[in-house]
Amino acid sequence: MALLKRKLYMKKRINIQYMVLAFVTIVAAVGISSLVFYNILKQEVLGDMRNYVDIFIGADAWGMVSDPDDINEQKVIESYDGNLRVTFINSEGYAVVDNLVEISDMENHNERPEVVEARKNGHGSDIRKSETLQKNSFYYAVALDNGYVLRVSREVSSMTSIMLSALPVVILLCIVLFIISLVSSHFLTKSIVEPIEFLADNMDASDSIKVYKELVPFVNTIKRQHEDIMRNANMRQEFTANVSHELKTPLTSISGYSELIESGMASGDDAKRFAGEIHKSSQRLLTLINDIIRISELDASSSDETFESVNLYEIARSTVQMLELSAQKNGVIVNVTGRDLSIMADRQMIDELIYNLCDNAIRYNNPGGKVDISVYERVDEGKKAVVVEVADNGIGISKENQQRIFERFYRVDKSRSKLTGGTGLGLAIVKHIVAKHDNAHIELESELGVGTTIRVVFEQ
Repeated sequence: MALLKRKLYMKKRINIQYMVLAFVTIVAAVGISSLVFYNILKQEVLGDMRNYVDIFIGADAWGMVSDPDDINEQKVIESYDGNLRVTFINSEGYAVVDNLVEISDMENHNERPEVVEARKNGHGSDIRKSETLQKNSFYYAVALDNGYVLRVSREVSSMTSIMLSALPVVILLCIVLFIISLVSSHFLTKSIVEPIEFLADNMDASDSIKVYKELVPFVNTIKRQHEDIMRNANMRQEFTANVSHELKTPLTSISGYSELIESGMASGDDAKRFAGEIHKSSQRLLTLINDIIRISELDASSSDETFESVNLYEIARSTVQMLELSAQKNGVIVNVTGRDLSIMADRQMIDELIYNLCDNAIRYNNPGGKVDISVYERVDEGKKAVVVEVADNGIGISKENQQRIFERFYRVDKSRSKLTGGTGLGLAIVKHIVAKHDNAHIELESELGVGTTIRVVFEQ
């Protein structure tokens, strides 16, 4: 029920946002269109006034050029455009003819913006409220050669009436656009929300989802995150099961042998032998716990590693000395070759990395076998790299198992692992350490019955 409410709320919210966006867009479009229409209409009005003045002057119907003091006012009144007010202004700024207003009622016009501009530039225009008629008007004035100014004007209300006449059409258009936006927003919301809802409920069928091209990266991200979550969940489940199994085996052994000793059923040499088995199992248990703790630390998102200059050849030699007894016990010869080469890395991690690689090569070798550890430089695609290579002539790894040997608790030969005391976490720890160093990667070459070579490459 709560999930349904959240879905409905999400749909409603997206729908409202679409509607608000549509409303704002429509209002903005109408406003901009009205402004553009007003400017176009204004330019047309001014253009008509300009044309009228040009015709007016060209006809010279009233002898203004030849005798400005003898303007035929009656002809002006008879000839004017009924939508225009025509005014002649003399050089002193006083109106000498006006077809709508008594000139005696008019003030000096020398300070009128259109008149000032006309005397300065030859022509001028203005939009303002007429002080004589008390109406908003368009003005256009032209300076004549005789010092007079011919001015024509038209009321703004004529334009307003034109715009008002178009208002019903604009309103109807807005309503239609709003309805279209309402329907579109519903389908758009549905097309966006439904794939996400389907994806949430049917992640396994995500490939069948059809979505907008723009949503594909989002859907792919969700799919990857889901796959990561499921993979991590499976890994945790598998890890828990493996840990339980690995811990159970030595604990069962310890419990069984100690019970025999406690009950008195084992005495003398048997008791000594059972105590040895208990010690061996406890050591195995301790090693396993330490490896589990270590790999859990490496899994943590926040790490305390400190990068410094680390001499790989020096660590390799030190590791061989530490594993000398183990090598002798298994009848394996270990050799180190190379030279002093340093990288920027976490020293403790590199110690563990080389130790685990060498220990693994010794454990899974044959009696009389050998392990060669090499530290050298090479060039990869023009870039220098420092390589730590551990090669053995042991049991080798089949092709189908090579992709899995770095998994936790994965063993190629489970029976051999029990005999050698391996935990199945050594190479998993190696993989995690390599992942902690951005410039490093692992290379594996192996052939069943021939041997294995593992390289850790540190790009410089």
